[in-house]
Amino acid sequence: MVNYITLFNDLGHKFWRSLGLSLLRKEISSFRKKNQTAMKKRTPVSQIMTTDVLSVNLTHSLREVDDMVKGQHIRHVPVVSGDQIIGMLSKTDLQKISFVNTVDGDGLTTAMYDSLSIDQVMTKDVTTVEKSDTILDVATILSKEEFHALPVMDDGKLVGIVTTTDLVKYLIDQY
Repeated sequence: MVNYITLFNDLGHKFWRSLGLSLLRKEISSFRKKNQTAMKKRTPVSQIMTTDVLSVNLTHSLREVDDMVKGQHIRHVPVVSGDQIIGMLSKTDLQKISFVNTVDGDGLTTAMYDSLSIDQVMTKDVTTVEKSDTILDVATILSKEEFHALPVMDDGKLVGIVTTTDLVKYLIDQY
């Protein structure tokens, strides 16, 4: 005679065990996804910033900055005094003042470059971030403000620059 109670218990145990393993696998998968997301949220900006930063100081001319921007194919240049960030110049800033220039004979003159200083054109009160700040922090700042680059600091020294382009490249790498 078949012991139905033992058979039922055996089948029940296997069922609950497989159900338990299935639930455990789902929990582990969910935990991994949450932790990967949390890790991405905590990724420091130092992972995506440009570290080879070109900067200028107040002794440079706007013409020199324009040559640098064009020659190096960059769009943002921190203005420094010693180790301190005192401003930021963008390609757009330079384009705005070059728009005022006039055509003289065969070419465009840069009279405005010669009549204005970096101090007169640069954006002052620059927002900076620390290299340990997260990419999420940087994305939040850039999405709420009207600028496209942030100098990255470490112990008060310029160590990099992060731009909206860096953020887009990071996003693309995630997919």
